[in-house]
Amino acid sequence: MAPTLPSFDVRRLRSYIFRLPLLTRIILVLVALFWILELQQVWNVVQWGALIPDEINLGTMYRLNTYPLIHRGLLHALLNALALVPLLERFESEHGTLLTGAMFAGPLSTLPAAGYLLVERGLFRKNTALLGASIWVFVLLGIEGIKTYKANPHFALSTYRIPTWTTPLIVLLFTTALIPNTSLLGHLCSVGVGYTYGLGYLKILAPPEKVLRWIEGKLNLLGRLPHYVSIDQKTYGRYGVLPTTSNPSLSGASEALRRDPRLLKVPPYLSAVCILVGIIWLCLLPLNEYSRHTYISENALLPGQVHTYFGGSEQNVFNAYKYEVQALQEKSHEEIATKLSEIFRSVGLKAATQRYEYQAAGSIHRGENAYAVLHAPRGDATEAIVLVAAWTNMDGDPNQSGVALALTLARYFKRWSLWSKDIIILITSDSKAGPQAWVDAYHDEHSSLLAAPLPLKSGALQGVIVVDNPLDHRFESIHIVYDGINGQLPNLDLFNSAVHIVSGQMGIGVSLQRMWKHDDSYRDRLQTMLRGMVSQGLGHSSGPHSSFIPYHVDAITLQAVGNGWQDEMAMGRCVESTFRSLNNLLEHFHQSFFFYLLMQSQRFVSIGTYLPSAMLVAVNFTIMAIALWIQSGRPPKPQSAHEEAEKPQKSEAEVIEHDGMVALVPKEELATVERKLFLPVVLVVAFHFLGAVPLYVFNNTHQKAKPQFIASKGSQANKLY
Repeated sequence: MAPTLPSFDVRRLRSYIFRLPLLTRIILVLVALFWILELQQVWNVVQWGALIPDEINLGTMYRLNTYPLIHRGLLHALLNALALVPLLERFESEHGTLLTGAMFAGPLSTLPAAGYLLVERGLFRKNTALLGASIWVFVLLGIEGIKTYKANPHFALSTYRIPTWTTPLIVLLFTTALIPNTSLLGHLCSVGVGYTYGLGYLKILAPPEKVLRWIEGKLNLLGRLPHYVSIDQKTYGRYGVLPTTSNPSLSGASEALRRDPRLLKVPPYLSAVCILVGIIWLCLLPLNEYSRHTYISENALLPGQVHTYFGGSEQNVFNAYKYEVQALQEKSHEEIATKLSEIFRSVGLKAATQRYEYQAAGSIHRGENAYAVLHAPRGDATEAIVLVAAWTNMDGDPNQSGVALALTLARYFKRWSLWSKDIIILITSDSKAGPQAWVDAYHDEHSSLLAAPLPLKSGALQGVIVVDNPLDHRFESIHIVYDGINGQLPNLDLFNSAVHIVSGQMGIGVSLQRMWKHDDSYRDRLQTMLRGMVSQGLGHSSGPHSSFIPYHVDAITLQAVGNGWQDEMAMGRCVESTFRSLNNLLEHFHQSFFFYLLMQSQRFVSIGTYLPSAMLVAVNFTIMAIALWIQSGRPPKPQSAHEEAEKPQKSEAEVIEHDGMVALVPKEELATVERKLFLPVVLVVAFHFLGAVPLYVFNNTHQKAKPQFIASKGSQANKLY
């Protein structure tokens, strides 16, 4: 009879998976979770948790434990998980869950990392990142190699006898040769630690079994946690029966947690600790150790590298235009837009107007925008830069100098032939409705009943600079406003370029978040950062630039403040140099950060640094929600301790059979309590729908009829600081 190959048995695989010990399951879940987190683009998980030699310091020691859990892609994680499971499952079954967790959270992770850092950074002077669970795979292979060598010192290959302890090294060589981008040094360090552990030299680092047994017995881990392996290496959790998903009463640790009143006392304290750590983390961000100096990521910008020529005779042109603007102050929106269009056409630009009318909060916002397009002599009308000046700024003051400067710059830019992008000069009737109507119509997202379409367009908008100068005298510094609607921010490269030009090239002071006197102290840094967080949290418009950011058009406002010796020509040179930098762009802003917190003009914190503090504060709500959910499913307590003492001490048991094993489980352990969810669900849904009531009231009540703190939120939000 011909020999037959062994067939694949799905039932055996299913039984093997369901018998995996607790810590093995937890590690697999963590690997999968980190891989899922790598799919999003907001937080760079690999950069945060990988073992990068140059990033290791006292604040990033967590990398010594996180690097085995992080992988580069699905294939990397899947292959490492398949190799790790049988080795880790065997180790945990032999040593117990508690000891395995202590060793892999401690020396079996940190010692390979320490050896790698010592050689990679100290000897080779390199900065190659190390990550992946293959580190643990080769640690376990080293342990298994020594164990096999003690039982069977050699295996025969032809006439040669090869020591069995060399098996991990052979696997390492084949892995390095066949799989690209593997770390030979990292795997060698792992095998070395595995050999050392197998020979017994690392047993001094293992927790004493007496302590582990005390913890195990005190918390009754064996009875509460499914798939838990005892330190005695004999008994498995949940009364010796491995739970299966066919019996939900034995399938989760939450069933045991909700029956233990001691563990349910932990969540409030854990929640408080999360809040405390999150706040402390936030307060540490202004320190130099946790914040970073700003830098330009897009090399094509070259901010401040050109000579500016705006000035001289342009001062007379500016004065003439300012006189024209002052003469239009008492005119209607239509007359103002018509006159501005005539000025644009007089300098050789194509001009057009746009009417709009919005009704909100019981008020009617009506106006007419005027704009002109300067077609680039060296471009193909596929990209454009926008210069905006609102007729009235966010505080309701006439922006006379700002509008006159925009008209002067339009005439000045027309004389240059170096532009590779079209330039659009936009004069809006106000700082909110006007820019919103124009940018909506530019992207064909407007309603024809509210705003007229644009008869004149150009290419994709690459950047927007807003000029705000309502002063009649010389100014001291430039206040850069960058907050967008709903917390959106422009690319950090645009802000950094403006700061570099204003302060570095022109020597003008820069302020932000209305911090007029910033001495770069910890207090001022923290106050600036908190003001930025409040502004992003409120989500209101902070200037005409805010309307552009939702369309992925990076925009900022340059606002003249103070009483000093800087004149309008200095501000014009700032705009000219910024436009020259934007003119160099080869593609849309993308190199730098879109999520950041600024604490001064040249200091920032990226999302990877401040996000953990927000997550810690937010996770406390999840912890308490889970605790309340578990508590709601607990069986009711007896009415009094006296009645409980009078009851006969009997405990009925139920026979549970699984995979040929039998166990007696008390029936009270299998009892479940039905949660009555109808009323909570109805209340939640009702309150969600009731939220439409204040929304309707706010949108339809006249602004004057609202309380002062609500009425002033939109127009005076910045003054609340």
